Amino acid sequence: MPSATPHAPALPSLRAGCPRRPDRARPDHTRPGRRAASFALDASALATLLAASSAPTPLYPLYQEQWGLSPLAVTAVFSAYALALLAALLTTGALSDHLGRRPVLAAALVVEAAAMLLLASADGAGTLLAARVLQGLATGTATGAAGAALLDLEHPRHPGRSALTNSIAPVAGMAAGVLAATLLVRFAPAPTVTVYALLAAVFTAQAVAVAFTTETARRRPGALRSLSPRLALPPTARRTLLAVGTGVAAVWALGGFYSSLGPALVRLVAPDAPQSARGLVFFTVSATAALTVWALRRSSPLTATVGGCLAVPPATALTLLGMHGAGLPAVHAGAALAGAAFGAVSQGALRLLLGSLDVPDRAATLAAYYVLSYLAMSLPAIAAGAATRSYGLGATAHAYGIAAALLALAALAALAVSRRRAAPAHPAAAPAPDRLR
Repeated sequence: MPSATPHAPALPSLRAGCPRRPDRARPDHTRPGRRAASFALDASALATLLAASSAPTPLYPLYQEQWGLSPLAVTAVFSAYALALLAALLTTGALSDHLGRRPVLAAALVVEAAAMLLLASADGAGTLLAARVLQGLATGTATGAAGAALLDLEHPRHPGRSALTNSIAPVAGMAAGVLAATLLVRFAPAPTVTVYALLAAVFTAQAVAVAFTTETARRRPGALRSLSPRLALPPTARRTLLAVGTGVAAVWALGGFYSSLGPALVRLVAPDAPQSARGLVFFTVSATAALTVWALRRSSPLTATVGGCLAVPPATALTLLGMHGAGLPAVHAGAALAGAAFGAVSQGALRLLLGSLDVPDRAATLAAYYVLSYLAMSLPAIAAGAATRSYGLGATAHAYGIAAALLALAALAALAVSRRRAAPAHPAAAPAPDRLR
């Protein structure tokens, strides 16, 4: 989840912050129509990829009823996608620098369409798991290429547009995916097939359209070497990540909870609620996160991070109150506040991480950030799914919420300590207001 400042790099791509090399093709400024169409297609691909990532959330209750899946199986399916996406980001993030944006993006979209068809034909947990792994790999590869292409297409008259598009498109896409899948569950025949068939058609059309877009990177050797994952942080980023890391872990863990176990929580709180409405709790999270990223695009990153951390304890408290008589309104209010916390902390933390770095250090820093983020999203969700088998969803949700709140409070303490250490002995030597050391 992204930063929306005018000079922030693209977040879905681990190569987004890399300097423009001499051999990189420049966008064709003499053909603004084609250039604008390329930009729109890359943005739409990014949004559709993330819409597909969240589309299964409203379908999990159907899978559980049809196949008798346990909460552990559901969280394993969700986490398999997140871990596969992380692996793709770490290994293929630089691939489009060597092969070009168009071939990498087109190939990834074709694989994404195949993953949708596999999801449509799934007849059990095994097929579902395999399809989500394939989807995660394709999504990680495609978002890297699409995000880099958007940065390449930055227009000097519209600085920051590419970064803002990279920031808003993923969370807006997730919100749209949940909402569309929920409506199809309610009104469409065979929703577990219809949702994915429509997405497969969209991805196929996008893959074909990519062939007519502007290529912004020339081929160069080293494609195989670029697949070797690297994870290294410069000292400045290491100190900042230590300060904000617990807050990042808190909000991404909350996102994983609402995405994987949100429908089960709605069923626990309101057993009579329509089945189609169970996935809307994650829509609340993702839609609010998108609005928060937009609203805070010009705010101080430190203020955004602190404010987001402060919102985590009341967000979890509201959600837990839903299980103690407050009902679905409290659950959705908690989800909305959690989405605001997600948007604020994730984009504020990234701006703090990247703001003081030299351009060549940003890709490695983004890689470390996403390793932390996707591990925080997937591993606690798996643990929660396992815990529900022994302790039930109610007790597990309480423990999960308390742990997330404590992580956020620990992040506030770490930020305060870091700021005190950065405070100079003489006011004239004061650092930049949003610099952590």
